[in-house]
Amino acid sequence: MIKIFHNNRCSKSRQGLQILQEAKVTFETVHYLENTPSKFELKEIIAMLGIKPIQLVRKGEKIWKEKYKGKELTDAEIINAMVENPKLIERPIVIKDNKAVLGRPPENIMDLLKD
Repeated sequence: MIKIFHNNRCSKSRQGLQILQEAKVTFETVHYLENTPSKFELKEIIAMLGIKPIQLVRKGEKIWKEKYKGKELTDAEIINAMVENPKLIERPIVIKDNKAVLGRPPENIMDLLKD
């Protein structure tokens, strides 16, 4: 099953959703601002992406600049910040089996679909 963590207000996320629709694959849409992943789920996603938690943070968000920018944070603290403030999670994230990609650029999603 394919899963997309989606925010409809984001153009890249909408492009990612369109790629999945045009590929005519079955997928689940997770509106992560309403259904925020747990700490455990976020750790799993980060592991599937093969990145550090800080690489999944939207550092341009106001909440990041006001509360976290310039601070030395552990990976656990960064994950907590994303769970508490899901706007900080970069999007879209698409998961297929045990692999995940960040849809920036959205074409990364097509690479995941080839597998």
